[in-house]
Amino acid sequence: MHRKTDQSKPKFSTASNVLFMLRAAWRVRRSVLWLCLAQIGLGLANSLLGLFAAPQVLFAIEQAVPLGQLLATIGLFTLGLTLVSAATAYIGDNVIYDRIAVRTDLLSQVNGKLCQTAYTNTLQPAFLALLKKSQKALNNNDSAGEIIWETLQTLALNVLGFILYLLLIASLDPVVILITLVSSIAGYGASRHINGWEYRHREQEAACSQQFFHIASLSQDIRAAKDIRIFGMKPWLDDLGNAALRAYHHFIHRAQRVYLGTDVIDILLTLLRNGVAYAYLISLTLRQGLSAAQFLLYFSAIGGFTTWVTGILSTASELHRHSLDLSALRECLTWPEPFAFEEGAPLSAAQRYELQLAHVTFRYPEAAADTIHDLTLTIRPGEKLALVGLNGAGKTTLVKLLCGFLDPTSGCVLLNGQDIRQYNRREYYKLFSAVFQDFSLLAATLGENVAQSDTYDRAKAESCISLAGLAGKLRELPLGLDTHLGKEVYEDAVELSGGQLQRLMLARAIYKDGPILVLDEPTAALDPLAESDIYSRYHELSRNKTSLFISHRLASTRFCDRILLLKNGIIAEEGTHESLLRRGGEYARLFEVQSRYYQEGEPAHEA
Repeated sequence: MHRKTDQSKPKFSTASNVLFMLRAAWRVRRSVLWLCLAQIGLGLANSLLGLFAAPQVLFAIEQAVPLGQLLATIGLFTLGLTLVSAATAYIGDNVIYDRIAVRTDLLSQVNGKLCQTAYTNTLQPAFLALLKKSQKALNNNDSAGEIIWETLQTLALNVLGFILYLLLIASLDPVVILITLVSSIAGYGASRHINGWEYRHREQEAACSQQFFHIASLSQDIRAAKDIRIFGMKPWLDDLGNAALRAYHHFIHRAQRVYLGTDVIDILLTLLRNGVAYAYLISLTLRQGLSAAQFLLYFSAIGGFTTWVTGILSTASELHRHSLDLSALRECLTWPEPFAFEEGAPLSAAQRYELQLAHVTFRYPEAAADTIHDLTLTIRPGEKLALVGLNGAGKTTLVKLLCGFLDPTSGCVLLNGQDIRQYNRREYYKLFSAVFQDFSLLAATLGENVAQSDTYDRAKAESCISLAGLAGKLRELPLGLDTHLGKEVYEDAVELSGGQLQRLMLARAIYKDGPILVLDEPTAALDPLAESDIYSRYHELSRNKTSLFISHRLASTRFCDRILLLKNGIIAEEGTHESLLRRGGEYARLFEVQSRYYQEGEPAHEA
């Protein structure tokens, strides 16, 4: 499913995004809201104390009050400012932890979406772009998911200060106030439009940054260290990285030139507001003879008033910019799911499962041709089925359709005669134990990687490891099942070879013990002897299970009840190993080529 989105306009408004964050804080850490209110009150108190302190002291001097009263006035304001500053600093040092808790909760939601979303969504470029934008909105203390509280707090303080100062200078000429308000509104409109430039060009930014960060990640990946050194890839990676970095810098420079326009507009509007206000105040002083204390109070109030207005303008624009990131975050979290999950029907209890493909056609988004074309297939309960064929024949895609990772473009996948689209897809996934070509190794212990859980049956895990042919390796490890894997996290982690990793993935599939076993090239990283060892265990591994076995090595297919040769997305040949050899078709030709390769390779191996 290809989803078109309007790249120029965010889906959620600023007000909606603010309410979203308020609800998140109320659910996770309500103290964030109370401390924000406290900081707003302290900020307003600090501003008012600063505004009235100097004029009040000057007024006391003008009135020639006793020295003790003058010192008391100074001391009172000083104490007030000190207490307010101390309270502000204390709250500021402690509120960050609660704000981090809210941000990390949202980050957990994004990660949960990625882990649980339909597999087809992970193939959508638009969804992946939103995912990157969401992670950017939550990846540090200065990202939108956390800094928005500072922005909201500052905006609220500016608005309250604006109202109080407006009441204070309400006796002045309304023209001064009107000019300030009109210029502020105009500036905000221009700033809002300019600050939306990055959001409107977010796809271009993602394209510029994606290549650079991929190369940077590859350079730091310990798994690529040997290739980089053996093939002398450093100069090549440097050239690619520098080119990607130049493209990204070019985008950033374009963005900065756009945002420079915002700064120029702010400067011109500030000059207009301050010029008119100061000229009027000087004229008023000359005509009415304001006292020094009154002059200072109004002078400070007008200067503060323009500061509040400028603050409203800048923080409102900043809030809008945060809102753009949060809108992308919410679009990611609310991205529609093409499969039925919890709302789907539960699977009916059954002892045996029959899988069917009924006139299934599948074409990847924007592909020119079908990968699977009008294919009909029935996999009987307990059957051992092999899928063979050249690269691109559609073997892995066929398995993804059977496993429910993809829905057909046309036709349907049936489980015991029922369309799987009606079921809770997560329950459907539980039917499958699988070893895929691309697998995930967790930075955890060996036992946890087998069980995919931090609480597991140790005896069962050891048995599964033994069935997968890793018992010898397990005995070599001093910590056994508690051995750490993943050098990126654990310094004492053990590195497994490619073949050992494949056996570990096989042990993981055995531990899950689903009724349908899927093996997608399970011996690709194994030598012939280790491969033969896996084949000898195949009957035991697939006992009482339906099994799907994908392999390029046709010798492995003789253990299966039925073999399907896929070619151009259709079943070109079907039968047992012996019947297909007797037919003398494509399967027999491929088997002969592979057999000749191994036979010719044996003398060289012995030598």
